[in-house]
Amino acid sequence: MLTGESAGELADYEVEDESEANEVFQRNGWTDGLPIVAPTSERVARFLDAVGLAADDEVGTESVRQRRISAGKVAINAVMAGCLPTYMPVLVAIVRALCAPEYSLHGASSSTGGSAPFIIVNGPIRRQLGMEALHSVFASGNRANASIGRAVRLILINVLGSVPGQMDRSTLGHPGKVTFCIAEDEENSPWLPLAQERGVPPGASAVTVMACESPHQILNEWTQDPRELLETVAAAMRANMLTYSIWAGNYALVIPRQPRDVLIAAGWSKEDVRHYIFESARVARRQWRDVGKGAIAARRDEGQVYAALRTPDDLLVAGAGGPAGGFAAIVPPWYGNKSLAVTRIIPEAR
Repeated sequence: MLTGESAGELADYEVEDESEANEVFQRNGWTDGLPIVAPTSERVARFLDAVGLAADDEVGTESVRQRRISAGKVAINAVMAGCLPTYMPVLVAIVRALCAPEYSLHGASSSTGGSAPFIIVNGPIRRQLGMEALHSVFASGNRANASIGRAVRLILINVLGSVPGQMDRSTLGHPGKVTFCIAEDEENSPWLPLAQERGVPPGASAVTVMACESPHQILNEWTQDPRELLETVAAAMRANMLTYSIWAGNYALVIPRQPRDVLIAAGWSKEDVRHYIFESARVARRQWRDVGKGAIAARRDEGQVYAALRTPDDLLVAGAGGPAGGFAAIVPPWYGNKSLAVTRIIPEAR
């Protein structure tokens, strides 16, 4: 006996084996195109037990269409994605964050802009689950990273109906729509972890979610000057403002060990990084003419200056990535301040 979704409701199906279960789910459009783990009643129950919730308990509600997300539906999609029961507290926190009004879940899930939830995990639970914060952090093949991110995508598909070509109107989308979940490298840096910067008490575990476009990798390994290093970052953000969206909001900056060590050796904190980028990542409206957008540049004062960030705190700085190479990445926002990053504490496992 396995449990699936039928018209948004839970339903049971009798199948011969795991292979047939996969075919049932593929035929009904309940997957992301990849094979699933059959969500049997027994497996789903173990996931619910891990957080002490009943199947009908509400985890969150998408406010525009009033789509209720129950613990049972979270558990079903977590099983399907290949999660372990110990991952359930993280998923509960993620769903609660996604349902916060400032995240704008409906818009971020249905826009032609093709955003995906970028998930950053902080605190002791990273190590408890064996999450990856170092090598190839955006595409590590780590089970926890990959399956947690994938479970979120399956929840959006199966509970909210965010199916490509239907509610999901993405023109292009990007690979982060399959899975985009990382842990911060808290052990190899004196910097304050992202969650603590956003108000989470020390020692607690938390998730931060942000509706994002595809990451932009940058390279500068020819300097030991923090300002030169961050100018490369700011240049990537300015390019995004000109070629994608000029509107200010949350950006994420993911800094691996080598450039992070340059900044730390010079005595720069995350706060220093944010303030520098806030001042430097700005463009004038006339610069749109340089990228083929002259028609829209002419609609207003072409000398008007726009900042990528509304305040320095809009920049989410996370230390993550492998130990070698002068690389970093910006993760741009989907739609400026129309969708803001949200942080939620991960509940303790039962």
